[in-house]
Amino acid sequence: MNSTFTTSDGITLNYSDEGQGKPVLCLAGLTRTGQDFDYVAPHLKGIRLICMDYRGRGASGWADPSTYTIPVEARDALELLDHVGLAKTAILGTSRGGLIAMLLAAIAPDRLTGIALNDIGPELAPEGLAVITDYIGRRPSQHSYAEATEARPAQMTGFANVPVSRWEDEVRLHFRQEADGLHLTYDPKLRDAVLDAGAQPAPDLWPLFDAMAGLPLALIHGENSDLLVDSTVQEMQRRRPDLIYARVPDRAHIPFLDEPESLAALHKWLDALA
Repeated sequence: MNSTFTTSDGITLNYSDEGQGKPVLCLAGLTRTGQDFDYVAPHLKGIRLICMDYRGRGASGWADPSTYTIPVEARDALELLDHVGLAKTAILGTSRGGLIAMLLAAIAPDRLTGIALNDIGPELAPEGLAVITDYIGRRPSQHSYAEATEARPAQMTGFANVPVSRWEDEVRLHFRQEADGLHLTYDPKLRDAVLDAGAQPAPDLWPLFDAMAGLPLALIHGENSDLLVDSTVQEMQRRRPDLIYARVPDRAHIPFLDEPESLAALHKWLDALA
């Protein structure tokens, strides 16, 4: 069941809050929505799962593109926790969501009980960033869900053994069918915010990674990822020997999270949460 709340700067954000047990706030990828976690949710029994659509994405309100930033989205996440009455939560962060989680570990460590990162780390490979820059803000050239489903396997380099039904689910989750074709489920001006951020020198994110010290930490890694490369994973493991790690075969950026390897790591992580 979906609900909404209003941020301190007046933006209406959509979220879901389901289940009972240890709370886990799910933060999606850059252009995606809380529905990213529909695949894994049935496997997380005894968990209170809270999924948020960022500003400008999904069913949330659009905002000034200058606010489509990780610091503002981190503030939105904290305001959501306040809204639902949670003093502390774990975070399952996919891609952008993992970067937000690392920032929260640095600025609000008292609000967190653990972090699981889905195919993201403190260093982002240029090849993966180039792919994101190329597609973001652009409508798909396909005109129907059927066409988009057929095209998906060729587009998703590094993925294998994915049933057609999953690609159909993906295009229905992340595109909207209208009379003139498929539309994005996010504000196209998100592209402007990403390009503006890319024009700035890349910050050193390792201090944010180190800020997660003492928190149960898991990493799900697509073995063919073009954004999270092996050398970064190895440094993450060096800094955190206790890192719960899953290398997911036949997946690139990003694993769906319901793969056996992903689920094994997530369940181990959940067991480690206070």
